[in-house]
Amino acid sequence: MSESTLPSPEAFLVDYVRRLERRTQGVGAIHVNISKLEAFNRRDHHVRTAVAAFEELVPVVTGRLFTLSNQDIIFIFDAALIDEVNSAIFRLKFLFNDDPLISGGIKSEDGETTLGFTDYFDLEQQYKDFLHLTQTMVRTNAVRTRLSSQAAARHNDDPAQEEQGIPLTPKILGRIDESLRRADLSNMMRRQAICAVVGDAQPTPVFHELFISIRDLQHTLLPDVDVLSNRWLFQHLTEILDRRMLALLSRTNDTSVSGSVSINLNVSTVLSPDFLTFDSNVKAGQRGTIVLELQKIDIFADLGAFFFARDFCRDRGYRICIDGISHLSLPYIDRTKLGIDMIKMMWAPEMESLPEEALADIRRSVAESGETRVIMCRCDDERAIKFGHSVNITMFQGRYVEQLLSETARTKK
Repeated sequence: MSESTLPSPEAFLVDYVRRLERRTQGVGAIHVNISKLEAFNRRDHHVRTAVAAFEELVPVVTGRLFTLSNQDIIFIFDAALIDEVNSAIFRLKFLFNDDPLISGGIKSEDGETTLGFTDYFDLEQQYKDFLHLTQTMVRTNAVRTRLSSQAAARHNDDPAQEEQGIPLTPKILGRIDESLRRADLSNMMRRQAICAVVGDAQPTPVFHELFISIRDLQHTLLPDVDVLSNRWLFQHLTEILDRRMLALLSRTNDTSVSGSVSINLNVSTVLSPDFLTFDSNVKAGQRGTIVLELQKIDIFADLGAFFFARDFCRDRGYRICIDGISHLSLPYIDRTKLGIDMIKMMWAPEMESLPEEALADIRRSVAESGETRVIMCRCDDERAIKFGHSVNITMFQGRYVEQLLSETARTKK
């Protein structure tokens, strides 16, 4: 049987629900609307985290889990254990709390909420409604599959499509790993300053984030490969780049990595032998000048692994920053309870129109974390600096900050 003729997850779901018709007493079902989240919250690692949250419950609540073609999740379980299921949903809401679907739901034209993050069904009372939902999912998936096939046929000869490159595969990733072991990536190392900007004063660099430019890497080593075609394999690529970054940082004679720096790592990298090797090559006094930036999604995907990595790094003298925080999630991040040193919040233009209540929440969070502990990143224009000052942030990073630094350097010549 070819892959295209395999039954869809929706078909398996409908078959299972039909067999439940005569034993619905005490059975509940949750529909998690992953497909309605913003695109940046629907990457492969987000979906895996959501699925894992329910997989842990399957043996506990006698549940049956379905991951659908559109990334939605259906979980059918013993309704008496709804509290355990709600606990898993709460963790996911915290993970995605910067998404409009979590903060306010999807609203109709008259302002009423028509769709939330989850829908609960008591199958004893709502069996027909739930069966209708699953049957609709089968029909919707069939239409989506047919349209995708038609679109693929139309674009077979589209030059723009070919320019995107061939998809990233495990075999290609293996070859990339071998190439990166031999390549000198120091010329792809980029530095971006994190600066203190107080009032109208010129920006003062506090430390520099070091990173390997994915764009330059693709143009130089992978011109024919679309590295973003598979988010899971792209995650492995970032882990490979983590190892190369650690190797570059270990070269104490390299002036590009001198001074106070930050590096963005995966939690798995911090727990790897590569980090132990790096740590053994770092002078004791230098560790205090290195900030390890960890992504929010990576931290909350496995808090146990994060706490272990955090304790090790802090004992060794490194500082830790949580990256990937939005203005919506900032009020929920307790820096001291997480045991981290800094928070990076992403600037977004819509923050200028926030109501006063939301601004007050941000100011309170900044005050609780410490005004020198919150960094506003992705500052591409002056508006970001003005907004940051309005909520008492004094640390900034981004293209506009780099522009100010360049202008200051030119005037001093």
